[in-house]
Amino acid sequence: MIKKVQIYKRDKYNMLTVEIQGKSLVVREISDAWGEECHTFLSRPEMLAWAESRFQADRLEGGEAEREAILEKFRSI
Repeated sequence: MIKKVQIYKRDKYNMLTVEIQGKSLVVREISDAWGEECHTFLSRPEMLAWAESRFQADRLEGGEAEREAILEKFRSI
């Protein structure tokens, strides 16, 4: 059984979801600029480390508040 968690969705072309597939965590990042990227992680700490390095406050429109909201959703998985 696959459980899907939506991290954010700005429109139908810009979203990020995490699929829990048994022991694997598959992060699907869809953007209108880059298309779809998939990242597969075998542990939650590995996924959290990726998320913390991937989402920088200076690169997000909402700054530190948006970064914390995104990271909190990752931590809840």
